Amino acid sequence: MGRTLDRIKQPIAQELDDFEKRFRDTLRSPVALMDRITYYIVRRKGKQVRPMFVFLSAKACGGFTDESYVAASLIEILHTASLVHDDVVDESYERRGFFSINALWKNKIAVLVGDYFLAKGLLIALKHKQYRILEITSTAVQALSEGELLQIEKARRLDIDEAIYFEVIRQKTASLIAAACEAGAASVTQDETTLRLMHDFGEKIGIAFQIRDDLFDFGTDNVGKPLGIDIKEKKMTLPLIHALNQAPAGERSHIIRLIKKYSDKPEKVAEVIRFVHASAGIAYAEAAMYRYRDEAFALLHQLPSSPARESLEALVNYVVERKY
Repeated sequence: MGRTLDRIKQPIAQELDDFEKRFRDTLRSPVALMDRITYYIVRRKGKQVRPMFVFLSAKACGGFTDESYVAASLIEILHTASLVHDDVVDESYERRGFFSINALWKNKIAVLVGDYFLAKGLLIALKHKQYRILEITSTAVQALSEGELLQIEKARRLDIDEAIYFEVIRQKTASLIAAACEAGAASVTQDETTLRLMHDFGEKIGIAFQIRDDLFDFGTDNVGKPLGIDIKEKKMTLPLIHALNQAPAGERSHIIRLIKKYSDKPEKVAEVIRFVHASAGIAYAEAAMYRYRDEAFALLHQLPSSPARESLEALVNYVVERKY
């Protein structure tokens, strides 16, 4: 996987290196505590998938400018802020094998750090007068919040519906990847047709990304995510929704009751996982994931052929085929 990512990064390798340095400098604060926390966050950053989408989208749409760095910084800062706040909301004390901010510095400081990142993002966009990129990313943050609230509302009633599921993940997961691709394009072109194409491309990738994440909940690989964690948190996932929709009424009611009342019991969660495996839920979700991937490719192929477009295609396959 590491070698695959290195190959994908080739058309933007220098830009990613420059971005790392710029990003660290952007987050500096005169407040020692904030500086220490942001240093910790930057040091444990993940695979840079979102900046890669920004830079490859910019190059695939014909160029690369200083505004491309602004777009990537804004996306990465807002994404980081959302993760810090998510860990507080989910009472999660670990992320990617590291302690979360709220685990090390408690909830109050974690919320303030998330707020600081959001403000930093706004200020970067305003400083560089990148109003369109600010509009794109702010729209994504609004969608993130609405998606989370919609998921919480439906989880409370366990209102399992495929249309609602896709609306939740479109807002909660796909909106930020859509924003990364659209913002990358907006850093090099003002053509509205191109911007819409890149937004739609990113949205389809984001949906495929989330379905892959759903499938991890029912897998056997060690993916850094506990098996059945979505069930424990009463989150709707596509394999579960399809399995419930295909089940006889009595079995459906039994499984819903297990999730509602016994999601904290490992043996009951295991029963739900067995139920999904016994149905066509896994195959159905995989087919949907590949369908969204292929729709994304159809959009991408409307752009001229280039090394950046080839890397975008490889990045899409990486996202869909990843094992963690």
